[in-house]
Amino acid sequence: MLDWLYVGKIVNTHGIRGEVRVISDSDFTDERFAKGSKLYIRNAKSNRYQPIIVQNYRRHKQFDLLTFQGYPTINDVEPLKGSELFVSKEQLSDLEEDAFYYHEIIGCTVVTDEGRVLGEIKEILSPGANDVWIVKTGGKDILLPYIDDVVKEVDIENKQIKVHLLPGLIDDES
Repeated sequence: MLDWLYVGKIVNTHGIRGEVRVISDSDFTDERFAKGSKLYIRNAKSNRYQPIIVQNYRRHKQFDLLTFQGYPTINDVEPLKGSELFVSKEQLSDLEEDAFYYHEIIGCTVVTDEGRVLGEIKEILSPGANDVWIVKTGGKDILLPYIDDVVKEVDIENKQIKVHLLPGLIDDES
């Protein structure tokens, strides 16, 4: 049985030539949605995964726009609206040292270098220069920049991340 990783959702059609708008929840989006890439659409009723091949990919505003082989018109892609897109874990390539897939980081416990447990990584944002890891605490979420000054150690095997808190990074009430 394959393990599946969620990479995005088809939220709407775009134009009349079979293009769809996707809200990506994937790392390495350019690689994930590259021409010729194999994605899988999960059928919510049967829980089956149907392969689909990316024909074209481009960014437009905050959306990723995709076309698929065999789906040349708006009428072909209309039924795909609301569908979730996946890849199998077997499709993942090896990463260089100190690089991680989102699914490896999400769910990790975050501990300060002084031993204080802050919470668990619940989401990763990619706003530009560096990723920002959102830590779910008991109260207000903490935004941790993924930079060497903050993230000191990532232990994927034990699902733990050691961080050094810079002044002003979190409120004292947290």
